[in-house]
Amino acid sequence: MARHPRPLGGDPLRTIDPPKLSLSGMVLNNQHGKDSLAVKRKPDWLRAKVPGGPGYTRLKGIMTEHRLHTVCEEAGCPNMGECWARGVATIMILGDTCTRACGFCNVKTGRPAALDRDEPRRVAESLSLMGLKHVVITSVNRDELPDGGAGIWAETIVRTREACPEMSVEVLIPDFEGNWPALQMVIDARPHIINHNLETVRRMYPAVRPSAKFDRSLELLRRVKDAGAVAKTGIMVGIGEKDEEVLSLIDDLVAGTRATTGDACDILTIGQYLQPTRNHLPIDRWVHPDTFAMYKSEGLGRGLKVVESGPLVRSSYHADHQADSLTGIGDSRSAEGRREMLRKLGGA
Repeated sequence: MARHPRPLGGDPLRTIDPPKLSLSGMVLNNQHGKDSLAVKRKPDWLRAKVPGGPGYTRLKGIMTEHRLHTVCEEAGCPNMGECWARGVATIMILGDTCTRACGFCNVKTGRPAALDRDEPRRVAESLSLMGLKHVVITSVNRDELPDGGAGIWAETIVRTREACPEMSVEVLIPDFEGNWPALQMVIDARPHIINHNLETVRRMYPAVRPSAKFDRSLELLRRVKDAGAVAKTGIMVGIGEKDEEVLSLIDDLVAGTRATTGDACDILTIGQYLQPTRNHLPIDRWVHPDTFAMYKSEGLGRGLKVVESGPLVRSSYHADHQADSLTGIGDSRSAEGRREMLRKLGGA
């Protein structure tokens, strides 16, 4: 409970609609020793490599020196070593304390510290030293702010693009509680990819994302597509959903995000849910790699451009390749960078 001083399952700062479903009696009482839930043993296909190597070590040193928060480390991402060695990282802005308390997330919750107005400059300067190919910028929810932190978001994107013109910038944003002018500030800052994760199927929202709304998140993605931007989202599986609900979500995603131009959400990532602690929602099942392959085939067949689906897939998995293929950022990279990309893709 050290990371979650308040009970999970609600926004500690605001009054919201009462959830339709509560798992508190089954999940959130483990610290008392009653009805303790054993953590399920991972299957063989969920073994990740231990992070290491010179590229990883160099990036870790820069992150530590400049006091940057990374979701890679906060969430214990299994792909951290691979991504950092390839020059891809996910950093977190607006502090390390979230105003929400989602049942799956290991980021600490509570009342955040005062807003750091200098953060956009520090982030841009730090990223310029890293020599990254692609960065994913995300944040905690800051529901206590009138704009949800959108002003800091926009300034961070603009400063980062100016400081790192050859680096692609992807943002993984909150829902801003449906504050669409706040969302427009982020869109106007022109990141290469705008990601907002649905996280789970519609039925599971009261337990998994009690402070969010499924249709509000769909509307956010539709507005991103209406603005002509590249839209991306992601979900976890193994948290209680059924396969048919995942396929229904894909249909909702394609239909609900289709813009006036006819385009729907571009990218979907699907990965296995991993329970961070005993005080988080339990793992319902280990989803087999063959099922992940089925999700990918169905997603592409139903109209999505890119589907990354696998047990260890996370939001930023192969994010640099997605940016290269969908945004044209590759055209502005250096000649050597393009040659390296071709070598990796087998074209040289």
